[in-house]
Amino acid sequence: MELELRNSELVLIGHGSTVNDQSAEAVLKNGEELRRRQLFAGVRCAFWKQEPLVTDLAAELSGRRVFFVPLFISEGYFSEKVIPETLGFRQGESETWSRTRNVNGNDWLYCKPVGTDTLMTELILDRATAVISKFPFPRAPKTTEISLFIIGHGTEQDPASRNAVQAQCELIQKRGLYAQVEPLFLEEKPLVNELFELAQKKHVVVVPFFISDGLHVQEDIPVMLGEPERIVKRRLEQKQSPWRNPTERKDKLIWYAPSVGSDPKMPDVILARVKESLSFQKP
Repeated sequence: MELELRNSELVLIGHGSTVNDQSAEAVLKNGEELRRRQLFAGVRCAFWKQEPLVTDLAAELSGRRVFFVPLFISEGYFSEKVIPETLGFRQGESETWSRTRNVNGNDWLYCKPVGTDTLMTELILDRATAVISKFPFPRAPKTTEISLFIIGHGTEQDPASRNAVQAQCELIQKRGLYAQVEPLFLEEKPLVNELFELAQKKHVVVVPFFISDGLHVQEDIPVMLGEPERIVKRRLEQKQSPWRNPTERKDKLIWYAPSVGSDPKMPDVILARVKESLSFQKP
């Protein structure tokens, strides 16, 4: 694939935040790693909610081919409507649109969001395994003794937000590795705090299916799992993890993993999306 990328630019697009710096951290780190690999003529990062804005960055691009990779979990409102409209791939309310366009003689390709790539299943499993290995107290339970919960944002305004999480749960459940694999959400049922009623096993691993270790991962989820907000904030102020692994609560021993998007294999998912997008172009 390197020959295809030599004269190409890569743009990683994140949501960003004006109130939480960590929201952009995963995007920026993945950009750094892909620059280090020197596969592209240039690697840039842009955001919807913070600078550099994707609306400003687009005017600066000059590569013969430009790949736009949305670092979003689902094929939802931002990744499939707002951002492609902003970049000119999608016009108005039309349901049919192209992921390719020609801009001043250069080919622009808009990739599918990373969260729906098949490789994401491995990243979720890696996160679940790693947090147990790092904190095996009092002993590392077997996966067949664990209830695994994958947490997504969820919103009743966009079913796709839920679908990506449910699809991963189904894929992992079919492998038969864990005693139980269930989705939980911040803004729709089943909510994060329903974990204690739903968990069938004493040992519980929670993996946040988010791109960044931002506000939701660092504060909202730990608090919804019962950690006092003042303690979470104090730990974060002291540059500590907001959750102590494992924590016993309501007869459950809970391990809490970092977000999937901060996994070291994330650049490989991005490259898979780039490679896939080459098939969008007509021969």
